[in-house]
Amino acid sequence: MNPLVRISGSLIISAILLLNAGCKKDSSNTPPPVTKTPGLQLVTDSLVSPVVVAEPPDGTKRLFVADETGKIWIIGADGKKITTPFIDITSKMVTLSPSYDERGLLGLAFHPDFKSNGKFYLFYTAPPRAGTPVPGAVGATWNNLTRVSEFKVSADANVADISSERVLIEDDHPYLNHNAGTLAFGADGFLYISIGDGGNSDDVGNGHVPDWYAVNAGGNGQDNYANLMGNILRIDVNGSPYNIPADNPFVGTSAKKEIYAFGFRNPFRFSFDMAGSHALIAGDEGQSLYEEIDLVTKGGNYGWNVKEGTHCFDTDSDLIERPSCPVTDSAGNPLIDPVIEIVNSANPKGGGIGIAIIGGFVYRGAALPSLQGKYIFGMLSSDGKATGKVYSADMTTSGSWPWSQLALNGFTTDLGTYLKSFGQDQSGELYLLTSDQIGPQGNTGKVYKIVAQ
Repeated sequence: MNPLVRISGSLIISAILLLNAGCKKDSSNTPPPVTKTPGLQLVTDSLVSPVVVAEPPDGTKRLFVADETGKIWIIGADGKKITTPFIDITSKMVTLSPSYDERGLLGLAFHPDFKSNGKFYLFYTAPPRAGTPVPGAVGATWNNLTRVSEFKVSADANVADISSERVLIEDDHPYLNHNAGTLAFGADGFLYISIGDGGNSDDVGNGHVPDWYAVNAGGNGQDNYANLMGNILRIDVNGSPYNIPADNPFVGTSAKKEIYAFGFRNPFRFSFDMAGSHALIAGDEGQSLYEEIDLVTKGGNYGWNVKEGTHCFDTDSDLIERPSCPVTDSAGNPLIDPVIEIVNSANPKGGGIGIAIIGGFVYRGAALPSLQGKYIFGMLSSDGKATGKVYSADMTTSGSWPWSQLALNGFTTDLGTYLKSFGQDQSGELYLLTSDQIGPQGNTGKVYKIVAQ
């Protein structure tokens, strides 16, 4: 072999070795991590109006989907929907209005010891009780009965025992709207329940009692004595029918002992952060001017109907803000401002972006690190049509939370459907529940999982 060739080959090999060594030392040549974009993956469809999706704490990896019309469906670990509903309580409910309704099967929660005791809890609206007096006009009748009940699973893990119902709470409700409906167990093991202000508008009308703020008529949200409406409740389900936690804020007073926080209009969806301090975060739907997200604390008064968001509310004309209002209630409790306030599309000032806020969850999954620790929430609609939107907020330690629309792959402006609710599984991943119909009709209801794409 030609010596020159041998030497040249050695030089080339040496150069390659030096180059490779240099590459190992130069981190600038390492490809940057890929930022994954949130997208939506269809989990199941052909539902009517899905409002809850939850995974029981039993390790089976099943998802339970509650439909407003009264049925709960199971999505197995294989991703397939079981053809027979887990439970059907349609016969126990009021008849729903297909065009629009806020009644029905609204809440589902599994007992923390579900794996061993098979207990779960439902929030639904039953027919009204006859002969019960209604505050307001003579001859007025209740519209429905808020009911929270405990059920048990049958010998078949995929079928509930409907005969096992144990009623915990019943509260008369005067209108078809503002029922709220979330059930969730806190880290303390107690069951939290949201109930709206009774419905109608402005927190006034039949079934709404006078409160301490006489300037605005009515006020179930500010009254803690006559009923359970306009509140988030906390109870111990291990009682007959339940016990009151000893540190509930109104224990030892003449107010309703179940109340944990008050001053809400329609806190349809609230949730607990799976991590950190397990913060309780609620979306409270506004009247016509402002929507809000509240960071809920024990004994807190969130202002309705004295305030709508951070603004003074006027029952005489709910499209005009009062120039002033109290900053505390009659007991000296501050009226707590929301951490997020959004202008309603009906606000005559303009700049509105949505109708009916939908409270969500803090993302604690692994698929999308960019969302870790962010609060994901949304709007039923941006303009009264099938234009739901999803938002992401940074949870700051004080003051208002900065937020922006969450960019979902394939959805540049809105979802193109109504956003009915959110869900979260045991791994912290999130789900969107949608329907092309604003009311409980048809079969366009879908469940999507937020995934990395």
